[in-house]
Amino acid sequence: MIPRIAFTPGEPAGIGPELAVRLASSRANGHRGPVQIVALSDPDLLAEAAERMSLPLKLIPFDPDSAPADTPDGSLYVQPITLAEPATPGRLNPANAPYVVDTLRTAARGCLQRRFDALVTGPVHKGVINEAGIPFSGHTELFAEVAGVERVVMMLAAEELRVALVTTHLPLKDVSAAITSERLEQTILVLHRSLRDQFRLSEPRIGVCGLNPHAGEGGHLGREEIEVIEPALDKLRALGLHLLGPLPADTLFTPPQLARCDAVLAMYHDQGLPVLKFKGFGHAVNITLGLPFIRTSVDHGTALNIAGQNEADCGSLRAALAQAVQLAELRAL
Repeated sequence: MIPRIAFTPGEPAGIGPELAVRLASSRANGHRGPVQIVALSDPDLLAEAAERMSLPLKLIPFDPDSAPADTPDGSLYVQPITLAEPATPGRLNPANAPYVVDTLRTAARGCLQRRFDALVTGPVHKGVINEAGIPFSGHTELFAEVAGVERVVMMLAAEELRVALVTTHLPLKDVSAAITSERLEQTILVLHRSLRDQFRLSEPRIGVCGLNPHAGEGGHLGREEIEVIEPALDKLRALGLHLLGPLPADTLFTPPQLARCDAVLAMYHDQGLPVLKFKGFGHAVNITLGLPFIRTSVDHGTALNIAGQNEADCGSLRAALAQAVQLAELRAL
């Protein structure tokens, strides 16, 4: 099997185009076996980035009807999507926001049509997309819409640590109200199925954080654990799921407790991700669970402050590609 992986470089004014060039350079993709990498991008954008970086880049037109072929060193297959206006590194341009969204939708549809075995995404800038008048809260939500699925789950992974989230990009004041029994149960079921079916863990063990300090201290520091989280966990345990918690996050994120878990479920973004990024920043991978296709992503943003300066680190992108290939190979078994 030669996995065919779609890659969207993301915001054209950010470091995504440079990451694409580095991915092509000297088998920098970090995967030793054959893999076909198809960039959905404006070819001129990639060529200009390669010229600035003084790196060779051969762009090979992508033919979806041909058999998958290994990507030669210094090359990328490309499915052309044209920018509205030329991109300047470090300078956001709302005119190019539709281009960014088009690359994502086209890649997702290609995965649904089985043209691609997986999708790897570079960083986008949510603000400029919304400034252009396009409602956009993130990759995850857009892919869920394209795929027509009700619940997807954001999970980041670094080495042996996997952290999934019940809520993602919400103000902290809105988190408690968003954690309903239904949402919690759906999230845990998606996480459980993904660990079992995608990662091939026969009996996934999931550690669940409480929402409040000390997991509510028996109701003295909040009642969400008593009224919402514990009943939801008990209901799912009755179905045979292996769930630990709810435990205080500062207890669950310790080596003895992590050794008992295949993944940790955090209640909100900044409860779980600081630990994950401290452990693995630069080689962590963002994985969307619950989609009918494989999607991985870098764990960082557009880095506009260094765009165009040939300073972008490709470590997280290499890890995201390697994870996508691994999941594609497991799916093919």
